[in-house]
Amino acid sequence: MSQNREMKLAAYLVGTGIHVASWRHPSAKPNTSIDIEALQHLAQTAERGKFDLAFIADSLAINPESHPQILNRFDPVVLITALSAVTRKIGVGATASTTYSEPYILARQFASVDHISGGRAAWNVVTTADATGETALNFSRDKHWEHDHRYERAEEFIDVVQGLWDSWEDDAFTYNKQTGQFFNPDKLHELNFKGKYFSVKGPLNIARSKQGQPVIIQAGASLPGQRLAARTAEVVFVHWDNIKEAKHHYKKLKSQLKDFGRNEDELHILHGISPIIGETEEAAIQKYNDLQNLIDPYEALKFVSGYMGNVDFSKYSLDTPAREIEFPHVNSIQSNFNEMKKIVEKEDLKVGDLYTRFFGAARRDGFIGTPVQIADELEKWFTEKAADGFMIQFPLLPNDLEDFVRLVIPILQERKLFRLDYEGNTLREHLNLKKPKNVFIQKTGASKSYSKI
Repeated sequence: MSQNREMKLAAYLVGTGIHVASWRHPSAKPNTSIDIEALQHLAQTAERGKFDLAFIADSLAINPESHPQILNRFDPVVLITALSAVTRKIGVGATASTTYSEPYILARQFASVDHISGGRAAWNVVTTADATGETALNFSRDKHWEHDHRYERAEEFIDVVQGLWDSWEDDAFTYNKQTGQFFNPDKLHELNFKGKYFSVKGPLNIARSKQGQPVIIQAGASLPGQRLAARTAEVVFVHWDNIKEAKHHYKKLKSQLKDFGRNEDELHILHGISPIIGETEEAAIQKYNDLQNLIDPYEALKFVSGYMGNVDFSKYSLDTPAREIEFPHVNSIQSNFNEMKKIVEKEDLKVGDLYTRFFGAARRDGFIGTPVQIADELEKWFTEKAADGFMIQFPLLPNDLEDFVRLVIPILQERKLFRLDYEGNTLREHLNLKKPKNVFIQKTGASKSYSKI
């Protein structure tokens, strides 16, 4: 581990927690997903723990198989604006789709949040993936676009958004009351983008932000997703089955950065985990069992079905061998589906085992235990370069977040793996990412016209 390398941490904030039955826990407040004070408290708790980022996911459709926590929730861009108002340092990131959005509107929304937050915004780029195709029906389409088509459009979408974010040079607004000059017209740039999917004139009607541009996050692990990440992403969320696979894919993705003239430290890979902490290992396992005992097996399988080609698992008994089920082609999260299908083919799983095997804390991995055990596991993944940090999907909120901040963070700090305090004010400063150069400015400082990357 290099001396300057520090673990990066993002807190995944979703209602009562990522566990499918978290809302049924005796301590849970089931409507947390639309309780702004409760959500603001979560962000403040994560900031107290010096987390880099508070993250909000999204979906644009629901169906009976949806996770309970996504049936009733705020628009994520609106929510991170509210979270930024009660925090001062922590980054705020939100998901927004390149398939069901327009670049100009999205660029303006995230630039606005970046200004409001003082340079702490991040955009999680998704092409939208739902196996049922419900989203398409909400946007006047008959079906979901194919996987590779979505990624091709996303490449162009990001180019447009980043070009719009550079419409104004950093010192374009002069506000000179004596001369009457509000801005310097030589430092305003029209985008004039013309591509296969978009034609956008620009400029954007908001100044460049304190950190230059919001941080770009991405989660795709398919081949098109990896290419998009290697070219454009600054943070990538991943979720592999074990540390061996994680190390392989970490090295593979980092090696692709050079193809786009980028260095390895320009992209942080965060592995998704769902820790449960107890004073003893037995206490942590009891917490896990308490959550598992709240699960309705078929309700949990509805959640699984969204990742496995929308198979109707209710037709099968819980004892049915999973490998006997035929899984159709999916047009959704390709990498997740492929990994899960591989596990089903290799392991002797029953239908009733699937949720427990695949998702979060239910997997009973090395992230359920004492604070020291969890810190040990985090350190192992970090120092062996299976990850640069972690996207922490707490099973039960706020309990598990509060336990992590109180019990695990101090151990990581003592081991010099994690910051004692924020050293900067913007998300880019937290992540040790440079402020992007304005695409319209050459190295000499002269203006130039935009060309498609």
